[in-house]
Amino acid sequence: MTALAAPPTEPPATGTRPRPAGRRKSRAGRTMQGGKLAYAILIFAVLISAFPFYWTIVAASRSNADLAKVPPTLLPGSNLFRNFEAVMEEADIGKALLNSFIVSGSITVGTVLCCTLAGFAFAKLRFRGRGALLAITVGTMMIPPQLGVIPLFMLIAELQWVNQLQAVILPGLVSAFGVFFMRQYLVQSLPDELIEAARVDGASTARIFWSIVVPIARPGMAVLGMLTFMAAWNDFFWPIVALSSQEPTVQVALRQLGGGYVHDQSVIMAGTLLGTLPVLLVFGLLGRQIVGGIMQGAVKG
Repeated sequence: MTALAAPPTEPPATGTRPRPAGRRKSRAGRTMQGGKLAYAILIFAVLISAFPFYWTIVAASRSNADLAKVPPTLLPGSNLFRNFEAVMEEADIGKALLNSFIVSGSITVGTVLCCTLAGFAFAKLRFRGRGALLAITVGTMMIPPQLGVIPLFMLIAELQWVNQLQAVILPGLVSAFGVFFMRQYLVQSLPDELIEAARVDGASTARIFWSIVVPIARPGMAVLGMLTFMAAWNDFFWPIVALSSQEPTVQVALRQLGGGYVHDQSVIMAGTLLGTLPVLLVFGLLGRQIVGGIMQGAVKG
């Protein structure tokens, strides 16, 4: 038997050239590289952003006389642990750190959980008065918090919570910004089809929240948790009103440093450094969740 000849291929149209199969792949897989100007701008931005923290380390490791020199010293010294000891003597910074961890951790956990629940309800559940309640919640962000200090203090005084940590924790467990933030995040990232499929399978609203909403909302919850922890850790106004020097937070305890006619700036900066390290630790723990969620969303998109 003779082999059948393959049918002749039609010649390509005039003026067109067949594109090599590997060229599109190589172009799609090619990564963009920044020029020298882009790297210079990024390096400059990093130096400007990191210099205040570096100067805090330098000032905390020097003496007050070294900081008064002109020009100032830009290299770390050897008085860091000595200044830490002075911080411990002038203020109960250990108890203040513990109180700040309790207050900031409790506020962060409560805010993330409650705001995610409320954001899910406003984003995906249908109930009467949803738009009005959301408008009222967002409208509370326009009220200055200083207007509520006196009524809030009268309330905690009536409950006999003055100089107790719950007086600082409970007013911050829910924030209007957190509710609006999680609502907007879930509107964009949570498909209605997933909720409908879970309803068909017989899942309750609580099961849908824990099994579907929480895994999808994890990057947004990490961002909200980081912002809430930083705000609660750095809060000074309400803790100094509700707490005393016997139960201080870090920001309240720092005002006791560097007393005297001439303020010891090195001791103040050493206390500031101790109060900054936990914030950096939380950012390091939650930063991976934030970046991972952003990259996961970019791959899915």
